Amino acid sequence: MREATGERVVGQVPGASSEQEALSLYVRRFLDLQAKVTVFEARLTATDLSVKEIDQTLARLTDELREPAAVGDLDGLRARLEQLRGTAAERRAAAEAERTAARAAAVEARTAIVEQAEKIASQDPARMQWRPAGEQLRGLLEQWKDAQRTGPRLDRPTEEALWKRFSHARTTFDRERRHYFAELETRNQSAKAAKEALVAEAEQLATSTDWGATSAAFRDLMARWKAAGRASRADDDALWARFRAAQDAFFAARDERNAATDAEFRANLEVKLGILTEAEALVPVRDLPAAKQALRSIQDRWEAAGKVPRADVQRVEGRLRAVEQAVRDAEQAQWSRTNPETRARAEGAAAQLEAAIASLEADLAAATQAGDKRRIGEAQAALDARRAWLEQVQRAARDARG
Repeated sequence: MREATGERVVGQVPGASSEQEALSLYVRRFLDLQAKVTVFEARLTATDLSVKEIDQTLARLTDELREPAAVGDLDGLRARLEQLRGTAAERRAAAEAERTAARAAAVEARTAIVEQAEKIASQDPARMQWRPAGEQLRGLLEQWKDAQRTGPRLDRPTEEALWKRFSHARTTFDRERRHYFAELETRNQSAKAAKEALVAEAEQLATSTDWGATSAAFRDLMARWKAAGRASRADDDALWARFRAAQDAFFAARDERNAATDAEFRANLEVKLGILTEAEALVPVRDLPAAKQALRSIQDRWEAAGKVPRADVQRVEGRLRAVEQAVRDAEQAQWSRTNPETRARAEGAAAQLEAAIASLEADLAAATQAGDKRRIGEAQAALDARRAWLEQVQRAARDARG
């Protein structure tokens, strides 16, 4: 075979019948080499060969074309391969640029995963939503694993540095979560113990009939319950159900007792209202001895009638006190009728009473306008008493004048 470097022996064919027959084997070998270069050329320009595959194919073809046992235009075939080497270098450079860009994008994506994990781990534990945050971290870990499986490989130092940051964020999150829930469990147990003690106190008070003191005790228990903090949800609900049941039992019994007492007191009120009607008929006092005798009977029956509902005590007692005062005033007026100073005192008292009556009339009008029944009753009772006194004072003044 004659080549640019000279002649060399490529082989021999013993027993060949002709030169053409002898050369045909070596020509076929050349054609095989030519086909390989042609296929490589087509694949290099038309397909996405990897850099590794390009380099391996170039090395193999270069070795096969070095001194092949073939006959043909080997120098031309080597020249074609050299041209393809330039194209391969361009493809290699482009692939390397793509790999560099892909690695940069992968580093950016991994860094974003790490930064998200660090952001989660740096949140205030007191405000952390632990379940959603844990799910987010698990999702980020899956993203990291998927990037390792399907993404471009990173250089070892970069990947190790990023993984160290990611692992540290996960470790920090797990440590803070364990610490938070350990403290929460401690607080829950403390609150549970405190509330169990409160429930025991409440259940002891549930059957008490010392209504006033026990009502105050339950108010104190409720304040201590709120200050005790929360136990776990299940414990808190169960303890609250027991506490509420004890509280309800006591107040239901108290309400039942109060209802019976109010019914009794309302009956007493009706009796006392009848006595008041009789007492107020004594005013103005015209027959003092008869009025005093009647008032003593009224007072005895008043005490015997018993208690009235608390809301009515001041009203009915005020009305009786007004009658008693009217009788005392009549007695005092009769005693002082012969006193030289009676006239002056009576006139002064009359003026004071008239001023008081005017003030009470204004109070009555204001209460009537406001629709306040209690104030209306009190003002009316006081006004009736002052008018009765005024009549007595005026009569005393007339008597004093003769």
